[in-house]
Amino acid sequence: MFRTIRASFRAFSTIGVVQSRKRNAWRYPAGFFLLGTGAAVWWTSKSVHADRRKQKINPSHFMALPITNVDKLENNPDDMRTRMELMIMRVQADFCRALEAEEFAGKRFTVDRWERNEGGGGITCVLQDGEVFEKAGVNISVVSGNLPPGAVQQMRSRGKKLSDGPLPFFAAGVSAVIHPRNPLVPTIHFNYRYFEVEDSTGEKQWWFGGGTDLTPYYLNEEDSVHFHKTLKGACDEHDATYYPRFKKWCDEYFHIPHRKECRGIGGIFFDDLDEPSQDDAFAFVSSCANSVIPSYLPLVRKHKNDAYGDPQRTWQLLRRGRYVEFNLIYDRGTKFGLHTPGARFESILMSLPLTARWEYMHEPKANSREGQLMEVLKNPRDWLKLEQKP
Repeated sequence: MFRTIRASFRAFSTIGVVQSRKRNAWRYPAGFFLLGTGAAVWWTSKSVHADRRKQKINPSHFMALPITNVDKLENNPDDMRTRMELMIMRVQADFCRALEAEEFAGKRFTVDRWERNEGGGGITCVLQDGEVFEKAGVNISVVSGNLPPGAVQQMRSRGKKLSDGPLPFFAAGVSAVIHPRNPLVPTIHFNYRYFEVEDSTGEKQWWFGGGTDLTPYYLNEEDSVHFHKTLKGACDEHDATYYPRFKKWCDEYFHIPHRKECRGIGGIFFDDLDEPSQDDAFAFVSSCANSVIPSYLPLVRKHKNDAYGDPQRTWQLLRRGRYVEFNLIYDRGTKFGLHTPGARFESILMSLPLTARWEYMHEPKANSREGQLMEVLKNPRDWLKLEQKP
């Protein structure tokens, strides 16, 4: 109950009456602070739904207009499609503005709102050639149509029971990849998504997926612990088993088989989450998405002015090459996007860095800082030492 109420406020923190108000003034209604008794919980829960019906969506809080018609969103505030679209648009706007604030010369995101003939569209936000971020992409997509055969095959391989014939689907998600200029600042990737598929009988399947992971070029133990501890905090709000389960899944998913190494130091990753309830799953995904800024921005601020030279830059470009290999060969989201009719390839390939490097048979010295990173990439670490606890 508490998780559902908390998620409701987060999901609709981007809704406000169409009047000039400061952003934080309307984000948390007064009823939120009355929690503590059963009566207060009941009153707050009821007011959440009442406020949804009364309030109007203010597009100025987003990077662009929503993909779905605003009237439709306002008339269906409790529909999961509405809740997910508004949540990912808020996350996109908050993250873009947080990244812009780290730039020295006022560099801003280019915003590209696009539509798809087959149904839906997206908003691609890209910042290139910044002083802090060499390339940063933060995308949302809200698409619908019929599942292509390649996507159906991929889902069946994961255990999804999908009937033959046309399969209408709806998908909404936010995805970001940030490639910093300074090699001492790590790259971050996150993706959170919601999926619906309907078969010929009208039966609907739904699930959530996503995760956040970090790819440093030089290992910093304190940074790694901070990152994982923040993600664990988001997970623990909902289920104490989530972090250890999804951390292990992340290490396995972002493994590069032909290199026998991981892409980075992991984080969390999950897919096909359809329990304990739709509201609870949405609350969990919202918490994870909200944890991105506190997990990453302190690392940017800490290292963006650190000194580095050509050897560090060369190593960064070599590691970016590994990033490219994983994304183009193994990444499930990239494959789904490329298999989808009407796919927007510029947005799908937004995750690739501006520059990368490959050297023949390159191998760092074992006792070097580069070698220390490789040891962790080949042998994922329990950063929070959970396995040592009784």
